[in-house]
Amino acid sequence: MRFGNFILYLYPDVKRAFVSEIYDHVIAAYDAASHELAARYDALPAGAVFGDIQHLFPDGGIALDIGAGSGRDARWLASLGFEVVAVEPAAGFRTHASATPEPFIRWLDDRLPALDRVHRLALSFDLITLSAVWQHVSLDDRPRAFRKLATLLKPGGILAMTLRSGPAPFDRPMFPTSASEVESLAVSHGMEVLKVSTAIDLQDRSDVTWTSIVLRMPDDGTGALPLVRGIVLGDEKSSTYKLGLLRAIARIADQAPAAAVPAADQSDAVQIPLGLVGLFWVRMYLPLVRMGLPQAPRNHGPDGLGFAKAGFRQLIGDDLDPSELRVGAIFGPDRAQAILAAVGEAVSTIIAMPANFTRFPASDKRVFDVARKRQAKCKGLSLDLPSLLAWGTIVVPGHLWRALSRFGAWIEPMLIAEWGRLSRRYAERMSIVIPPGAAEAALGWRESFRTTAIARQAAERVSRAEGSISCVWTGQRVQLARLDIDHCLPWSAWPCGDLWNLAPCDRRVNQHEKRDRLPSAQVFTESRERIIGWWQAAYLSDEALALRFGREVSASLPVNASADLSEIYSALDWRRLRLLQDQQVPQWWRHAPHTNASIS
Repeated sequence: MRFGNFILYLYPDVKRAFVSEIYDHVIAAYDAASHELAARYDALPAGAVFGDIQHLFPDGGIALDIGAGSGRDARWLASLGFEVVAVEPAAGFRTHASATPEPFIRWLDDRLPALDRVHRLALSFDLITLSAVWQHVSLDDRPRAFRKLATLLKPGGILAMTLRSGPAPFDRPMFPTSASEVESLAVSHGMEVLKVSTAIDLQDRSDVTWTSIVLRMPDDGTGALPLVRGIVLGDEKSSTYKLGLLRAIARIADQAPAAAVPAADQSDAVQIPLGLVGLFWVRMYLPLVRMGLPQAPRNHGPDGLGFAKAGFRQLIGDDLDPSELRVGAIFGPDRAQAILAAVGEAVSTIIAMPANFTRFPASDKRVFDVARKRQAKCKGLSLDLPSLLAWGTIVVPGHLWRALSRFGAWIEPMLIAEWGRLSRRYAERMSIVIPPGAAEAALGWRESFRTTAIARQAAERVSRAEGSISCVWTGQRVQLARLDIDHCLPWSAWPCGDLWNLAPCDRRVNQHEKRDRLPSAQVFTESRERIIGWWQAAYLSDEALALRFGREVSASLPVNASADLSEIYSALDWRRLRLLQDQQVPQWWRHAPHTNASIS
């Protein structure tokens, strides 16, 4: 063994740093040569790389093109009817591709083996393609990289890879590849090998050959759904606490996905603010306890519930609407102290009870790991994510988090039904009668009143200052008498009254054309500059509204708090794509529909 290799073997941290430097060097080399390489890549016929395996691709849906380069394959996939997420770490390639924007292609700066930004989108894909990428992933990183790819596939989804064999360019180091290695990784993840084929190099390099591999995920493949079903229906329950914890995390996955970040140990897991879990816990239990619905044997009201101490009891007598307990809300000192105490009490109960006793099937291993901090005192309370991190974090297994994100529309009713059944069972033992449907009604996740008043006031202010205001969807001027404030993402599909989701719209367009439909990718692309301009004029020009706008964006959209408006618009479009995928919301096309009109 050479001395350098021995050092890398002896010190794994040194090895990881060395490999990371190689990755950075390769990306920098592609970036520097992006103009020349893009011309070479784009000169190849569209679809030529996947020509002999295209018949195995699904008929449309959402595709992930990793290492998208010049965008050649992404454009080809879009022409086949896919909505495409194009991942490319080299800025030069992304700049080249953005020169001719495509409404059905979204570009993302991310890389293997982590693909952290892709995973934060909470999307699953019908097709994943990797053309000339795998040779840039080190052998040690490949199991992790493959696991990341497998977890992004839908049941029945296709993974198509091309493997390069031959000498590497001097400026772009490569690692050896083999079909047998990929097949072994596929088998370990329960994937089916559909086809393996070899081909000559399309750029006429005699010393380079290619191997194409097509894999399919036959079913859920993760065990997450049986785990959810076991927690909800199978586990022994001395209270509703396990259901409360699982539902709080499920609501975060749906409403505040940006709160989840990859776990610090680089495992396939995410961590979320423990304070946010406690906040949603209080929000769920407050109406139940106010109504006297039992949450444990011999419980009626707050007595007998470990979390119902001074803070929670103060909120019971308060006129606080539970829907006000949301990320981005601000409270004065008196109410803040009660909320802080109630969240802290909930966190203590969560750690001691459901997080402690929720285990994997036939195992003593806990499903959720908790790292608690001591929450600092404060005079007021802003329910933003940094504040909610003050209690610590809870780690959620990656496969469970993805299941809660993707299948929330089916998991939520199961949780509510079982929670209501438990409540009625506890009540019957105490001879308490719960009217039919009362428990389920109290368990409903009610949003704040559907008000657009703040956005309307902002529209009137903009109209006075600029002399007019325009519909974000059509660009036409709108008189205030004909002005509606529209939810860009329809309230019926995702009840969100955050400022970023509210925009001026012509009443006829809102009520007779768009209605409760989801704007198509084409409509979104055409409206991009108008949406960004509205945010700037209506919200960011006002100090108080700008602060609220930022808090709501960082909580609800997959984007950093420091993001600019262009990045926030992209995050809004990601959320649109997720609604389209998860709920099959009908789309609104102002013009003739593109072939991408449906996603299965």
